[in-house]
Amino acid sequence: MKISKEAKVGLLAVVTMTMLYFGFNFLKGSDLFSRTNKYYVVYDNIDGLTASNPVLLNGLSIGRVSEITIMQNRGNHLLVTLDVNKDIQVHQGTVAVLDDGGLLGGKVIRLDMASTGPVLNGQDTLVGKKEAGISSLLQEKALPVIDQADSLMAHLNVVALGFRETGTILNQVLRNYDQTGQVLKGTLEDNRANIAALTANLNQLTNSLVQTEKQLKPILAKTNTFADSLNALRLGETLAATRQTITEMKGILTEIKSGDGTLGKLANDEALYNNLNYTLLSMNKLMTNLRENPSRYIHFSVFGKKDKGTAEVAIDTTVRIKSLDPEPAQ
Repeated sequence: MKISKEAKVGLLAVVTMTMLYFGFNFLKGSDLFSRTNKYYVVYDNIDGLTASNPVLLNGLSIGRVSEITIMQNRGNHLLVTLDVNKDIQVHQGTVAVLDDGGLLGGKVIRLDMASTGPVLNGQDTLVGKKEAGISSLLQEKALPVIDQADSLMAHLNVVALGFRETGTILNQVLRNYDQTGQVLKGTLEDNRANIAALTANLNQLTNSLVQTEKQLKPILAKTNTFADSLNALRLGETLAATRQTITEMKGILTEIKSGDGTLGKLANDEALYNNLNYTLLSMNKLMTNLRENPSRYIHFSVFGKKDKGTAEVAIDTTVRIKSLDPEPAQ
C-alpha cells in the first residue's frame, strides 16, 4: 500500500501537534499519566500568582495551579483551583499559604498539612493564608531607607546650595587676592632700589654684629673670670662679719644714749658741755691776746762772746711764759 506524500505530511503534522500539546502540559507540571484531586482556595489578593505555578509540600512539587477565577459577587475575591496529586492525603484544616518562590519574585502555594482530621477527597475548599515574602520584607525595609535617602538628598541639596554660596565668596576672595598680588608686584617693582639698599644695609648690619660678637667674647670671658672671683670671695663670712659689726655699733649707740662711758657722758652731761664750751672760749681769748701782745708772755736774751782762736757767737734764747694772766702795763 502506497501512502501519498500529502498523507505523510498530514500524519506528521498531527504527531507534531500532539507532542507539542503533551510537552507543553508536562512543562507546566501536569501529570499526564495520573489523576489529580482538585482543591479550591479563596484569596483577596494573589500578588501575581498565575496558572501553572507549583504547589509545594515541604519544598516538593506535588501539583500546580490550574485555574484562577475572579468572584465579582464576593467583593472581587479570587478563587484559585489547585491540582494536587491524588496520592497526597490532604486532611481537613490544611492551610494553603501563598508565598514567594524565590528572590526573583515567583509565587507558589505551600501546603501546611494538618496532622489530624478527616481526609479530603477533592472538590473541597482549603483555608487560604498569605505570608510576607522576601520582596515584601525588602519593600518594608526599603521604604524607611528610601525616606531617609530622600531626607538626606534634601539636606545634601541645602549643603550644595551652601557650597555654591561659599564658592561665590571664595571666587571673590581669590579675585581680591589677585588684585592684592598685582598691587604688591607693582610696589616691589617701584621699590626695587630701596629693597636692594635695605638688603645691603642688612648685610652690613650682619657683618657688624659678627664683629661685635668677636669683641664681646673676651668681655664675656672676663665676666666669667669676675664671676669666678666673686664666687671665690667668702661672701657669707663677709656678711657675717658685717652683721657682727652692725650689732656692735648698735651696742655703742645704745651706751651713748644711756649715758654710759665717756661718749655717753659727753653726749648727755650738760654741765660738762658748758665747762668745755667755757674753756674753749677762754683759750680763744688767750690766743687772741697772745697774738696781739706777745711781749707780755715771751722774752728773748741774746748773749755773744769771742773766743781766742775763733770768733763764735752764742745765742741764748730763753722763752719764759710769765703767767697765763697778762701783766699790767708800766
